[in-house]
Amino acid sequence: MESYFLDWANLLLRWLHVITAIAWIGSSFYFVFLDSSLTPPEDEDLKKQGVSGELWAVHGGGFYHPVKFAVSPPRLPGHLHWFYWESYSTWLSGFALFTVSYLWSASTYLIDKSRMDWAPAEAIAAALAFLVVFWLLYDGICRLFGHKKHGDAIVGALVLVLVSVASWLACHWFAGRAAFLLVGAMMATAMSANVFFWIIPGQRTVVAQIKAGQPVDPVHGKRGKQRSVHNTYFTLPVLFAMLSGHYSFTWGHPQNWLVLIVMMVAGAAIRQFFVLRHGYKLGRNSHPLPYAVVGVALVVAVVGWLRPVSVAIDSGASGEGAANATGRNDYISVQAVLAQRCTQCHGAQVQMKNLRLDSADSVRQHAQAIYQQAVVQKLMPMNNATQMTDAERALIGRWYLAGGATE
Repeated sequence: MESYFLDWANLLLRWLHVITAIAWIGSSFYFVFLDSSLTPPEDEDLKKQGVSGELWAVHGGGFYHPVKFAVSPPRLPGHLHWFYWESYSTWLSGFALFTVSYLWSASTYLIDKSRMDWAPAEAIAAALAFLVVFWLLYDGICRLFGHKKHGDAIVGALVLVLVSVASWLACHWFAGRAAFLLVGAMMATAMSANVFFWIIPGQRTVVAQIKAGQPVDPVHGKRGKQRSVHNTYFTLPVLFAMLSGHYSFTWGHPQNWLVLIVMMVAGAAIRQFFVLRHGYKLGRNSHPLPYAVVGVALVVAVVGWLRPVSVAIDSGASGEGAANATGRNDYISVQAVLAQRCTQCHGAQVQMKNLRLDSADSVRQHAQAIYQQAVVQKLMPMNNATQMTDAERALIGRWYLAGGATE
């Protein structure tokens, strides 16, 4: 019953997380587009008001005319919309989902004893430390170098090194799928912290200065813009890290840390293409196509690198719980493997994912999924916690390919 309620919690939290993430990322993408597409105002009245840029757009049957003030508007409107709950809701729902999916069952989903044999409490503490330590180091880099000459390039290079080191550590300390998600959560935490500690406080200071009739310090806008730009480059890498959990050929690779780094670099390069594309249309920068070419080339290279190798099913294979002496691939032999390696989580007492593997009918019904998960992708047992051998996987493969689902 606990597994059933955890599945519901996982589903509802994932639903909420996706909805809020769409709202946050969508608004982030829109404002990057808007800021890059603004042109100097033509109307003299707008110039007198301190407008530094404007954009005419058409959408949904209506015309829109947003404008941007150089530092602050002449007066504050009665209603000022703030963009922050999208970020906070995304982080809160994501952390809750991470807790339910990984921290709650750390011994199953977070820990891979072949990498680090530590207690669940230790693994949980280390995972949470990733979120905090990365933010502190990233924030320190921005504070030290963000205001210097060529600061953006320096910060970008150092953050790339920081993310690479964190990816290597995560993939060597935690189960592969958990490591990828943890790196994504780590970067997403920094994104939300940028909003919480820098962007929103800076905006509140500006609003307070305007209300008090004081000169507005432009540094707050510059800092907020810098952190907002960092967030937009984090977005595609974070999305890849989050989504890759469904594809074991990425995090299950022996060099999974390198797979993660290369794909995140590809995502950042592709994002750079879209950021600069708006400025290119207005003649502000050269054509950003090389960034897209680099990003796509990296993705294609990884696709080729991770291409699957045909699974060789040795008809003579034998081993613990494997085929019988005659090599006949019947359900009795497979059942022995499933009973030893799988029914702890998929049996009468516990039915994770509502799946039982102690029933012949259920095994045959889900034979294709068992073959894909245990033989082709080697995804199950989770982190191979029950030590299923290659011979046992070969047995399942021979049984399935011989028509086990229809026996």
